[in-house]
Amino acid sequence: MHPCWMLVVFYALIAYPILGANASNIFIKPQIRVTTTFADFDARIMDHWGGGGGKRVQISKDSKHPFEGRTFGGAKRKEIRGTRAFGSGYPYGTGNQSTIARRPFPFGVWPLYWDQNFMEADEYGPLYDAIRPGGLIASVPLRTTTAHFNVTENEVYYAIGDRESLLPLMISYVTWCHVTPAWPSRFDPTATNATVKLENVIQYFRGSSFALATPMYNNSFARIPDSGTTESSPLPELVEHSPFRKCLDGVTENALAIINKPPTGPIADILIIVFTSTWLISLGAAVMILYALVGILYWIRGCIFPDPAIERRRLEAAREARRQETTYENYP
Repeated sequence: MHPCWMLVVFYALIAYPILGANASNIFIKPQIRVTTTFADFDARIMDHWGGGGGKRVQISKDSKHPFEGRTFGGAKRKEIRGTRAFGSGYPYGTGNQSTIARRPFPFGVWPLYWDQNFMEADEYGPLYDAIRPGGLIASVPLRTTTAHFNVTENEVYYAIGDRESLLPLMISYVTWCHVTPAWPSRFDPTATNATVKLENVIQYFRGSSFALATPMYNNSFARIPDSGTTESSPLPELVEHSPFRKCLDGVTENALAIINKPPTGPIADILIIVFTSTWLISLGAAVMILYALVGILYWIRGCIFPDPAIERRRLEAAREARRQETTYENYP
């Protein structure tokens, strides 16, 4: 194989997957900025498919933020699941189980709210939707076709949460669960004609800031103000055993945006750049050395084991040269 082709194969099999994967993670991964102060441009980042974790921080008490002093962050991906009880899904800071007021924000987002100031949810109501991390509360219908799942025409679910969490999550739903594409629309949890209500929620996530619901389900225990209860009406058999519902549940658990660890700081960033650059330089040097060695071996091979076709053409050229020389000497 020619050395140039060996370099192409090396890049395609080794270098490109490594560099391409890193570029995808850094530049394409959907992110949501969580701003809690106007003192600087620092912000925590919520990542789709991120692992979460890190140190808990406080919203600065001089930030004029409506929730100043509250702790946020620190929760991990494995802690994202709640139950069917509103106010569930908190890895810390639940306190009084009969109210969600005055709670911290482990995943970076405050909870949803429902009508009749249920469990004092008005604390997070429409007044603060404009600064809710991820934007206004929206919902999106989740349907599929019989080409991918054994579903009935009435089997439809709704994802409820902030707009910026829903948009990238919809891509994951379409990719993994073959959801029929649909755009989120504004959702008012307190409206009497809301598409889904508190009683229709089948699963809360991320500190009750995100929910999956379906009109096919009615939880008669939903209005009991106890976020720690595990009591609920059983799911309809169609919903309980639905592969489509299970797919939506799994994708939400693994892909929903949660807050990341705090930034590493300029010194750590510089070290990452330096070591990354050193690694790339070392990789380039290794490729050049490999190219030189292959070229030398290719030349030695040509000297010791000449290519028969090349040798034959050389002998034919030599014979033709002698023939022409002899003809010239015998010319009268």
